[in-house]
Amino acid sequence: MGKLDLSTAANRDDGYIPASASLYSGISRHDFPEDFLWGIATSAAQIEGAAFEDGKGLEIWDVFSRIPGRTFGGQTPDLACDYYHKYPEQLAMMKELGFNSHRFSFSWARIIPDGTGPVNQKGLDFYRRAVDKMLELGLTPNATLYHWDLPQGLEDRGGFLNRDVVNWYGEYATLLFETFKNEIPLWVTFNEPIATYVGYALGAFAPGRRLEKFGRQANHNLLLAHGEGVRRFRDVFGEKKPYDLSHANIGIVVDIWHHHPARPDNPDDVRIAELENEKAYRSYLNPVFKGCYTDALLKYMEETGSMPEIRPGDMESICEPLDFFGLNCYNRVVDSAEPSAVKEEIEFRGGNYMDNGQEFYPEAIYDALHNLRDNYFTDIPVIITENGTFNCGETPVPDENGYMRVHDTTRIRYLHGFLTCLKKAIDDGFDVRGYNVWTLLDNFEWPAAYSYKFGLVKTEPGAPGENPYVKKDSAFWFKRFLE
Repeated sequence: MGKLDLSTAANRDDGYIPASASLYSGISRHDFPEDFLWGIATSAAQIEGAAFEDGKGLEIWDVFSRIPGRTFGGQTPDLACDYYHKYPEQLAMMKELGFNSHRFSFSWARIIPDGTGPVNQKGLDFYRRAVDKMLELGLTPNATLYHWDLPQGLEDRGGFLNRDVVNWYGEYATLLFETFKNEIPLWVTFNEPIATYVGYALGAFAPGRRLEKFGRQANHNLLLAHGEGVRRFRDVFGEKKPYDLSHANIGIVVDIWHHHPARPDNPDDVRIAELENEKAYRSYLNPVFKGCYTDALLKYMEETGSMPEIRPGDMESICEPLDFFGLNCYNRVVDSAEPSAVKEEIEFRGGNYMDNGQEFYPEAIYDALHNLRDNYFTDIPVIITENGTFNCGETPVPDENGYMRVHDTTRIRYLHGFLTCLKKAIDDGFDVRGYNVWTLLDNFEWPAAYSYKFGLVKTEPGAPGENPYVKKDSAFWFKRFLE
């Protein structure tokens, strides 16, 4: 398949309707609030590329991806989707598909190469150009300060194991708040903190450390940095106000993959699922919204020798009031002491597996919203900050006119299912203000590198030269949905 075919296919959009579109209809954007935000979510390390250009410093993923065996095929984020150079056309594509918001992240090392010290003006100028382009296109900027890409210079000083990270992060946050004070209405302190735990406790993510105590200490210091970021935000923007896009708002993004026992009447299955929930999303939601770790988590950390250093006043520092909450929701997890019971439970529900082997469980988004409202808060709105799926029949095939198409029907089914459940939640009174699909382009998916394809649009990230875009059937479906 040559570049000419792909390029030609990318220009054949007018009037194309996927054959699967009629199978997944029945809802549209008009079933949601008029001022609802419809966004595309991305992150700097996954799309920007230009890893060594214009003064950018090393990030932990630049280093980690070069350790043999840590990423698929040894692939790196060096080039990724080349958003650094191609952001105008990629942002224009979001607008053309009908989206009205863009969730992105700043690269700390592009702005402050060593994490502290001199500011790289070329890095700040890049983000100024990108944000200006978003505003020009009518895309509401939704900015994340930290999306897993710590400057390597700070990791060399202990990273999130060093309590000084709280002030390092605070200074970085203040710089961005002051620089973009009048342009960005939505700010996120941290995206999915559990990735930091995985990088320090399990070694699967950067920086690749492997000790439970490291993971728990990194978690605690990250939460302290989150609280510091919220305080710095109030210093710049003033006292807390009700959520409104006419002024700046701040939140945090946590992913909820709720663990269900395969056999609710089996004590072992229940115990496993509950412990996994305690170790994962509850280890962030409880401190952020209740100012404490749960008794179950404290007991686990005591028994495993992984209790972090917790100083007087820490929990109060973490528990700063937020303006909104960002929910990343992809699926649920089913746990059992007997692995065969997991398959039996899913098949009991109808055997809803997707092309990638994962369960199709769109109710996960409704369950997560119930969980948040019933157990954590009722007074701040929620934005769905990520939702999507991967590897759904990604091979281009020619249509009757010879133009290449990507028939990712399973992705359409997934998106339709989750949006249907989201509509039900809103109809039931849940205060949800926006939804972001992950993501626009196939990009660098961490250890899976370029082998996991999450994009609505096909490209060949990580390869030099021109890589034309081919809108998948899911992109055309979403465009019709948003029309």
